[in-house]
Amino acid sequence: MFSKSLSYIAFSLACSVFAAALAGCDSHAATAATATAPSVPQGQSRAQVFEAVRQMTSVGEKIFFDPTLSGSGKLACASCHSPDHAFGPPNALSVQLGGSDMHRPGIRAVPSLKYLQAVPQFTEHFHDSDDEGDESVDAGPTGGLTWDGRVDHGADQARIPLTSSFEMGSTPAKVVAAVKAGAYAEDFRRAFGANIFDSDDKAFASVLRALEAFEQVPQKFYPYTSKFDAYLAGKAKLSDAEMHGLQLFNDESKGNCAACHISQRAKDGSPPQFSDFGLIALGVPRNGALPVNKDPRYHDLGACGPERTDLKGRSEFCGLFRTPSLRNVALRKTFFHNGIYHSLDDVVRFYVERDTNPEKFYPVSKGVVQKFDDLPKRYWDNLNTEAPFDRKRGEKPALDEAEIKDVVAFLNTLTDGYQAPVKAASN
Repeated sequence: MFSKSLSYIAFSLACSVFAAALAGCDSHAATAATATAPSVPQGQSRAQVFEAVRQMTSVGEKIFFDPTLSGSGKLACASCHSPDHAFGPPNALSVQLGGSDMHRPGIRAVPSLKYLQAVPQFTEHFHDSDDEGDESVDAGPTGGLTWDGRVDHGADQARIPLTSSFEMGSTPAKVVAAVKAGAYAEDFRRAFGANIFDSDDKAFASVLRALEAFEQVPQKFYPYTSKFDAYLAGKAKLSDAEMHGLQLFNDESKGNCAACHISQRAKDGSPPQFSDFGLIALGVPRNGALPVNKDPRYHDLGACGPERTDLKGRSEFCGLFRTPSLRNVALRKTFFHNGIYHSLDDVVRFYVERDTNPEKFYPVSKGVVQKFDDLPKRYWDNLNTEAPFDRKRGEKPALDEAEIKDVVAFLNTLTDGYQAPVKAASN
């Protein structure tokens, strides 16, 4: 049985040392973990701690794929976070269906669970040094998991879908009962103690910790095996279209994508995460396909509610959603928090034509474009107006159609699992 101290250490290491030790991954989070990990408790060897973490991670994977934890008995974590789709949704639905009858629609698009290991805890004002490292820069609200950044840890994130009435639709007691009745119940006892099922509260907390540990396995969740990673390592060459797309992506006067989706290696040499993890208001069009939007009074305002409640009434946070990583974005079929778009071409086109050609994206009534139709006007001051959102209606968009295609070509290089072409043997 786990001692209290060993359980704590194992949990801490599951998100740090274990990640670094198993894969030797090129990750800032994993590298830093080896320096900050807690010490091994007295009387326990490092091997014992790693074995405990291994057991926790193994059972977490079984839980992740188990549909019996849901209220319907049909929905597993993996149902919406498919391993074959970068742990994102496997279909093009704007939101997924769940609940006890599997017919209740969600209110937001399902995000990917990959490359979350470096997301900082939410802070209203994230301070970072400038390019020269001489001056602190306030990057505004940054960090946290989920679209609105309302939780900071994987265990807290896992609780949300398990207990949501329109997602897995279960309860802590039902989840624990399902684990206890599952084929891996003995594995769960070995990982968390022979008497773990004596308390539903402790058992449910252990379920969440096991899921968090599994979601930190580097080979699965942050492998850095894309063509762009190979390019950075000097092991692959980008095509002309991909290279041009990268240049447009970085160009502050063109796509300016890298302003939020950072494409440069970090100062410590670790790979780019393709997100600054900031929260930003883009004015994405209202998705009329969402049942929740049938009520014209309803607005998903991101960081200021309705799902997040601690910032309720703070108008400066209304309309802000966290910037996701663009790694594996080409595997997605649904984009933005409300799932309004279903192709990368449309996403990039929205960015560069939101202000030059708003009639393409928003309703038009009596010749007047109803711009930013999913954000009440009193919050429009929160909208991002940096390039490419700095242009006026009728002006030339930041990218033309050919350039949009090149940016999309570059985004395709961010998909994990790249293998260099095999060279033909010479005679």
